[in-house]
Amino acid sequence: MDHSRVPVLEALQAFRRRGDVVFGPPGHKQGRGTDPRVLEILGRDLFAADVLTLNGLDDRRQSQGVVSQAEDLMADAVHADKAFFSTCGSSLSVKTSIMSVAGPGEKLLISRNAHKSVISGLIISGVQPVWVHPHFDPERSLAHPPEPEDFERALEANPDAKGALLITPTDWGTCADIAGTAEVLHARDLPLIVDEAWGAHLPFHPDLPAWGMDAGADLVVTSVHKMGGAIEQSSVFHLQGDLVNPDVLSAREDLLGTTSSSSLVYLTLDGWRRQMVEHGEELLGAAIARAQRVRAAVEAMEGIDLMGREVVAPGMAFDIDPLVLTMDVRGLGITGYQGSEWLRANRHVDVGSADACRFSARLTYADDDETEKVLVDCLQALVESADSIERPPSVDLPEPRALELESVMTPRAAFFATVQQVPIDKAVGRVVAEMVSPYPPGVPVLAPGERVTQEVVDYLTTGIAAGMLIPDAADPSLESLRVVAE
Repeated sequence: MDHSRVPVLEALQAFRRRGDVVFGPPGHKQGRGTDPRVLEILGRDLFAADVLTLNGLDDRRQSQGVVSQAEDLMADAVHADKAFFSTCGSSLSVKTSIMSVAGPGEKLLISRNAHKSVISGLIISGVQPVWVHPHFDPERSLAHPPEPEDFERALEANPDAKGALLITPTDWGTCADIAGTAEVLHARDLPLIVDEAWGAHLPFHPDLPAWGMDAGADLVVTSVHKMGGAIEQSSVFHLQGDLVNPDVLSAREDLLGTTSSSSLVYLTLDGWRRQMVEHGEELLGAAIARAQRVRAAVEAMEGIDLMGREVVAPGMAFDIDPLVLTMDVRGLGITGYQGSEWLRANRHVDVGSADACRFSARLTYADDDETEKVLVDCLQALVESADSIERPPSVDLPEPRALELESVMTPRAAFFATVQQVPIDKAVGRVVAEMVSPYPPGVPVLAPGERVTQEVVDYLTTGIAAGMLIPDAADPSLESLRVVAE
């Protein structure tokens, strides 16, 4: 295929050349009506590119196939049979994927280190999860993806499962054995969904971990805005083989998705695909080399424990994304929350995920010598200033298996049950009716339908005292918890 083509961008160029005057949405009329004070900050070009696909970039019948051509090019670029663009982020894409493989009351094997969007998909769909628990690393208080053998055991215990959902890479950059897991599923003619939200860059350089399509997954979801070059909410479904029906996938996406898709998402997805095909290996090779230099600098800093390939071992990670710098700062006497907050307040540097032990910084093809220097300098400054940071309250980190909770009800049944809001000390032994997800990264510690334990309560309450944020709970202070009424 001709990857110099960018059908959506070309359609916008044609729209401008024609001088189309639109008497439909969006109401700002390509910026004509936008408040000048807004234009001063955002610029006119942003609004000028906000054009509907229907009766805008394409005609009423969509006869030019503007978006479908771009999707075909994306599929070809990443070795998929089909690709579908989503403008509601991978939070929608993963829900659609779940509903395309299993229906209400049917079982789906799911890595328990799933993002809250997966739990939301279970609530909406009524699918019954069979949790496949990750491997906990007690030294690092960190979860690594489950292994193929874990899925094998889960299938032996649940032969009526309709497929599996694997999350890789994790928020901390560790990766699963996709090929091995796909082999386990395919031996039973079952599909493997991979939530590869953090892996949009993986197809474009051989020194990066295996890409889901290349490793044999049937349906892969990516968030191109995370490690790629499209704007926020840019997501793509990638499909291959015949174990997931593309018509079913399209119908489920139509059920959940917006009817007012943002052309800004389509435009940036289209342009990023062309950039990666033409220059991706060069750009990502430079990023990998940059990450190696930063790693060498950070490894020389006393008090920061930078996670590397030592975690690639049986029972831990299958691989690791070299562009993710996961730094344990307990050696500095602080939490990851404190470290990330200090960097923002004192150096105007924002990092990614943070927890009681660590924070992460991600490099992409967009970083340059200046941002490399900023990152190294600010981390060195954190090391030098750590003694001046107030000592944090201790967090009761759970034992490795303490987060493997008993599932009493399906997430949907618990979420829609008659509920009570009870004091947190009265919640132990009860069935939780809401998600409790420290954020970022947004992996629920408690999912609806699980029985609350004292260990989990201790972890969450001491975590909040140390800076943990739980935005999805009805009571974010966690002085009380929403549980199923008895």
